Amino acid sequence: MRSAWRAWQELSGLLLPVACAGCGRPRTELCTACGAALHGAPARLVRPSPRPPGLPAVYAAAPYENAVRAVLLAHKERGALGLAGVLGRALAGCVRAGAGRPGDAGPLLLVPVPSARSSTAARGHDPVRRIAAAAARDLRRAGLPAQVLPLLRQRRAVADQSGLGARQRRANLAGALELTAGGERLLRHELLRHGFLRHGLLRLGGVILVDDLLTTGSTLAEAARAVGEAGGAGRESSVHGVCRAAVVAASPTAFEINRN
Repeated sequence: MRSAWRAWQELSGLLLPVACAGCGRPRTELCTACGAALHGAPARLVRPSPRPPGLPAVYAAAPYENAVRAVLLAHKERGALGLAGVLGRALAGCVRAGAGRPGDAGPLLLVPVPSARSSTAARGHDPVRRIAAAAARDLRRAGLPAQVLPLLRQRRAVADQSGLGARQRRANLAGALELTAGGERLLRHELLRHGFLRHGLLRLGGVILVDDLLTTGSTLAEAARAVGEAGGAGRESSVHGVCRAAVVAASPTAFEINRN
């Protein structure tokens, strides 16, 4: 069976030439070396500097550079949808690292950071949501219950983040995300249904925010704020606790800062 699959790959490579998204090696969508750059090392805790207020603990698979950067861009901007599986596998490793072995019962609830509607329409797909779905499948295959909850949406337009510094990004994203219509109800339902209730308070321990990339951390901090306010965080009888976050890649400096 494996030899037949290899033969099919070779034939399809001749008829429909492909090249590694990471390095350009012919006749493979992703070569072994570039795959190892994505998930060949354990996920690590990363931290941008300055760290934006409200940023949860974030785990990343690899620095955003070289082959990893090329693979993420190929999936996100050039529609190489076949890469979602390997990116999801890398993200799943980060989710496992961030979740540890929580005592809470129930599945991990993966909440993808939303893209702007215009960006999704232009690309023809939602890359983060697609990677999150692949990660959830990988986690379930490994025996760890997981599901994707697309709870967040943009409540207003934001400026293009490229070229903005950390402070400008925080200002650009402040208050930009909110739960979808019915999202708060769905989140509370899932937390209650799976036993995330202690001493009369809902806990966010099973919630993992997921994104493809961390740079300044402003987007994840805003997502954490929006999820934390579900049910009235900061008021009595609210959702309590701290969610966590997982990304495929983070800026190289975020790895270096955490190492120190």
